[in-house]
Amino acid sequence: MSDGSKHIEWLAINTIRTLSIDAIQKANSGHPGAPMGMAPVAYALWQERLRFDPNDPLWPNRDRFVLSAGHASMLLYSLLHLTGVKAVDAAGQPTGDLSVPLDEIKQFRQLHSRCPGHPEYHLTTGVETTTGPLGQGAATSVGMALAGKWMGEYFNKPAYELFNYNVYALAGDGCMMEGLTSEAASLAAHLKLDNLCWIYDSNHITIEGPTSLAFSEDVGARFAAYGWQVLRVGDANDLAETRAALSAFRSTTGRPTLIIVQSVIGFGAPTKQGTAKAHGEPLGDEEVKGAKRNYGWPEDAQFLVPDGVRAHFAAGIGARGAEQSQAWRSRFEDYGREYPELARHLACMITRQLPAGWDQDLQPFATDAKGLAGREASSKVLNAVAARVPWIVGGSADLTPSTKTRLANTGDVEAGAYGNRNMRFGIREHAMGAIMNGLTLCGVRAYGSGFFVFSDYGRPSLRLAALMGLPVVYVFTHDSIGVGEDGPTHQPVEQLPSLRAMPGLLTIRPADANEVLEAWRVIAPLTNEPVALLLTRQALPTVDRTACAPASGVAKGAYVLVDAPDGKPDVLLLASGSEVAICVEARTQLLREGIKARVVSMPCWELFERQDRAYRDSVLPPAVSARVGVEAATTLGWERYTGPDGAIIGMHSFGASAPLKVVMKHFGFTPEHVAEVARKISGGRK
Repeated sequence: MSDGSKHIEWLAINTIRTLSIDAIQKANSGHPGAPMGMAPVAYALWQERLRFDPNDPLWPNRDRFVLSAGHASMLLYSLLHLTGVKAVDAAGQPTGDLSVPLDEIKQFRQLHSRCPGHPEYHLTTGVETTTGPLGQGAATSVGMALAGKWMGEYFNKPAYELFNYNVYALAGDGCMMEGLTSEAASLAAHLKLDNLCWIYDSNHITIEGPTSLAFSEDVGARFAAYGWQVLRVGDANDLAETRAALSAFRSTTGRPTLIIVQSVIGFGAPTKQGTAKAHGEPLGDEEVKGAKRNYGWPEDAQFLVPDGVRAHFAAGIGARGAEQSQAWRSRFEDYGREYPELARHLACMITRQLPAGWDQDLQPFATDAKGLAGREASSKVLNAVAARVPWIVGGSADLTPSTKTRLANTGDVEAGAYGNRNMRFGIREHAMGAIMNGLTLCGVRAYGSGFFVFSDYGRPSLRLAALMGLPVVYVFTHDSIGVGEDGPTHQPVEQLPSLRAMPGLLTIRPADANEVLEAWRVIAPLTNEPVALLLTRQALPTVDRTACAPASGVAKGAYVLVDAPDGKPDVLLLASGSEVAICVEARTQLLREGIKARVVSMPCWELFERQDRAYRDSVLPPAVSARVGVEAATTLGWERYTGPDGAIIGMHSFGASAPLKVVMKHFGFTPEHVAEVARKISGGRK
């Protein structure tokens, strides 16, 4: 390589570094160490390997780059700026404007900047997933890699290899300490995801100081034991070593790859000592000048992009990516003529749309006093929908026989059989959630299931789905103390109100089989909201809809299931899920006494709150202050509907181990107790 070529390479690398330093110093906030140390590795990947078109940043077969070490966000923003990545609009179309102009870098970590403290999906084109909580990006990348394998199996045809992309994730010491990363790495190796490469920035520094304070394992040996290929780059500044490792990844089949890169946080030179300050704080004016001197950079220059740097990136990733994306789109046009149905499916997938007739097999459930468990009804509906939407893929955290989420007429997703649709996530709730996010980010419609009480194990991934607006579906069964004998360890009580507190998440707790069906009618068309669908283990009576309101009221979040005879209730009985049937029986008892009760089913508070005031008042008349909220969960939040004169029958403990009927009676979830409370607050007989 000529001296001139080496010069422009290091000029580009040091531009990445100094843009990062200057942005963090100006903001007086951020983490400069990793961008400085890993700039050469990021340069080699983006400029020489990444199949990515800055002018068409969403083309479906692009390689994905995930910054799992999200605190190093300025590394990514500098790359997006220097490579000229174009922004896309809400419809996914390039606008012609830069995703990250230099002025946005100058506003790093400021209000409304496209360069927030940690990368955010949707906010900044080129950010493939929101990262920051350590390990999340790495685990999400497993879902992205799996999506690529699934799409290759489903869409690729002879002479038409539409999907063969690779996924790269840059992780740090903190990512490697998180249990989530271990869960995801274990499953990635089991599935032999050879399109997945994690680059581990091993710089031996965390916020408290050297990693030796709390971390002394051999990470490479751990990953080798999982079944990963483990490669090492002894010096992050050694471009030849990095290139060799990336080439080895590209030529390896049958297992994912971990590249362990030794870097020194801060100045990026292997002979210099980094500091904890360089990880968690701006460098300060004097250290900034020292770093720039080390790079041969003008000490007082700020946000400098030297002549030739942008053109250098345009001639590398820009030209290569344009050729690759244009060839793909041309190939897809031919593919569409030969395989029109598959082409339509792909178009639906990437725009999160449903095919015509997706719900034509959904049939109402007949009235049945014994009824069906929520999980059984959901299984029937899910299978009917999935038969019409072939890109619905999902499974459970080792609980499919209990959650009833297995899809018929397809096998398990496994190494060598990626085109199947039943995922075995293993007992890895947190990784399941992150992998669902990764699948969904690539177009696959993902669901996962487990016992509701174990939602706590995967909550951070669920929170990121809500933050990103991803339409993942969580099917949580065993939804209350109705679990019975398993006792408090398995009886969710606080989980329901805690999920209702999460912005951007729909929690739906259906009361019978037809409410389950209508819940799926709500869920399937969603494009930017995750859902927690909460289902019973025990059977629920299937309501007689000739005597009660249609279950289509689920779409509005709450509705009058059965009213007072004259439409003028003395008391309102409000409930969700299995407690609705209890309220219906209590209403009958009260009516015999001359007390007119209205039963309101409230499966989804979030949807109810979106209705206009007139509708909400029609369901919950302000003039009727006698109200009883009934739910086998802690009572937080119910006061907004019961008001100061109402009552709430809920949980104030973690439950108890006993048979279902015994537990429900013990905690007051019986028609008799509901009627008694309603009688008291309504003033007795009318």
